[in-house]
Amino acid sequence: MRTLLLGITIVMLSFSAKAQNRFEDAKKTAADKKELILLNFSGSDWCIPCIKLHKNIIETEDFKKLETENVIVYLNADFPRNKKNQLSPELKKENASLADHYNQKGLFPYTLLLDTEGKVLKSWEGLPSENALAFSKEIREIKENQKQ
Repeated sequence: MRTLLLGITIVMLSFSAKAQNRFEDAKKTAADKKELILLNFSGSDWCIPCIKLHKNIIETEDFKKLETENVIVYLNADFPRNKKNQLSPELKKENASLADHYNQKGLFPYTLLLDTEGKVLKSWEGLPSENALAFSKEIREIKENQKQ
């Protein structure tokens, strides 16, 4: 019986360790490359402003350059509702943990620019009013100010 309980405990701990992998990996990558972390909370299949944010900003070349030019590490915490779009249990748990820490009001979309320690540098509630170029420029300026 003890062996069974020990086994269950080990399995549960391994799941909780895996649940934080993406965010911990993002922090490590950001620290190694001297980047910032852009964390976006979205409802990819039900939140119209979230869908617009992804289409008009995140999926653009201007935004993608932020990743390729070592400005940001992008992390999406998605909360889809449709059964066909459901995430793995581990990813759901990680996203819920991120929301508990960074998005307690449950805003969608909600985008945060974080330093390598996870400290919030800037947040955007809802759909940013800027276009992709202006949004990217604002992030670049914040990163430049971090160096000084």
